[in-house]
Amino acid sequence: MNDISTRPLDALTVDQGTRPKAPALPEATDMHRRHGRRLAAIHRMHLNDIGRIGILLDRIEVGEASATDLAKAVGEMELAQNYRLFGSLCGRECKVLTFHHDAEEHSIFPQLEAAGSPAIRAVVQRLREEHEVVNELLERLERAAMTLMFEATQNRYAEARDIFMQLEKVVRSHFGYEETELEEALGLYAPHI
Repeated sequence: MNDISTRPLDALTVDQGTRPKAPALPEATDMHRRHGRRLAAIHRMHLNDIGRIGILLDRIEVGEASATDLAKAVGEMELAQNYRLFGSLCGRECKVLTFHHDAEEHSIFPQLEAAGSPAIRAVVQRLREEHEVVNELLERLERAAMTLMFEATQNRYAEARDIFMQLEKVVRSHFGYEETELEEALGLYAPHI
């Protein structure tokens, strides 16, 4: 496991061009593929929650013209509540996504590695590497959200928003890759999603 905690934000990404591909699994049936698509349904729930965080960020941003305007607005109850809500919502979603990745790491991925081909193991290895990036972004967002709740400045808001936007981009790409490459393998090798 690499220490990626010191990487700049824009370096915390996934390289789509070098992702290994899963082989076709001719023995996979429609039932296996339907079972494999359960992961996509779980991912949609997480993406909906991430979307809610984005909507909240947009609401916080409305009407901010300058740092002076922001400082004045922070004292107003509604804006202060939005900042606090952002921190709580982010903290909950960070924990839920971490649990999701832990379930994959300790249950689903070992099943795929044990039963799958070297190509499936290569996909799983890449997904594990991408989990490190997602986890680092989640940790940064959680810290930024907590800081924002107590230090509601334009710079803190911009930092949280930048981290959120990077996390959303990485998670969407990661989920898409996982769903595409593992759909058949999940149905065949990891029946207990």
